[in-house]
Amino acid sequence: MTQGTIFKIKKYALHDGPGIRTTVFFKGCPLSCRWCHNPEGLDPEPQTMSRRASSGEIDETVGIVLGVDDLIKEIEKDVLFYDESGGGATFSGGEPLAQPQFLEAVLAACNHLEIHAALDTSGFAPVAVLDRILPRLQLVLFDLKVMDEKQHRRYTGVSNRTVLENLTRIADSRTPVRIRVPLIPGITDGSANIAEIIRFACTLKTVQGVDLLPFHRIGGEKYRRLGMTDTMAETAPPMTERVAAIKHRFESAGWTVSIGG
Repeated sequence: MTQGTIFKIKKYALHDGPGIRTTVFFKGCPLSCRWCHNPEGLDPEPQTMSRRASSGEIDETVGIVLGVDDLIKEIEKDVLFYDESGGGATFSGGEPLAQPQFLEAVLAACNHLEIHAALDTSGFAPVAVLDRILPRLQLVLFDLKVMDEKQHRRYTGVSNRTVLENLTRIADSRTPVRIRVPLIPGITDGSANIAEIIRFACTLKTVQGVDLLPFHRIGGEKYRRLGMTDTMAETAPPMTERVAAIKHRFESAGWTVSIGG
């Protein structure tokens, strides 16, 4: 039986694609983005995470191994909500493409049940993996972070060449795409980077819109609980005026833009 490792199932998700959705967070990611707000999704294996309790701090395990049938049963519980709202299931992470066999099997089950399936991805995966997964998707939420290859490697740990090639491949396949841009002060929100994202997006055929994701500190405590260093601990969220200005730039280029997904 095909199995995979996840670290969270979020019910009644409203910002991970159309309608009411169940978002499944896969564990493990080949990137190491400095601003990651789900650091518990980086390691592919279950791990120990501390939690404050009335008796002091206690340890809990983050990550669970599930079979396809068990996960589908959980997703199926909210089919009524999907049908009424035009929603479905979204597979996020971590990076779902890092568990291709499990992801493909889960998507096949969703397809059989006619459950709308969306993938939230960094796009960093072998072409062969992407080609297996694409036919089973109704939507891709694609993170586009830093356009300069050297800076992308500096802030995420990997080159963006594969990322950009895969995004072009997805658009060429006619699979609907929403581009998601994390707005990280001093890293992704610079005028030159935004201009290059807009220029590149305009070359793609199936981009339906843009989601701007302003940096926040909500996930900062997770680093301490995991015994990790939060290198963004002193970074403040972007100013409202800055977010509005970037939104206006994308809208001026013809895109429908949302803030926060």
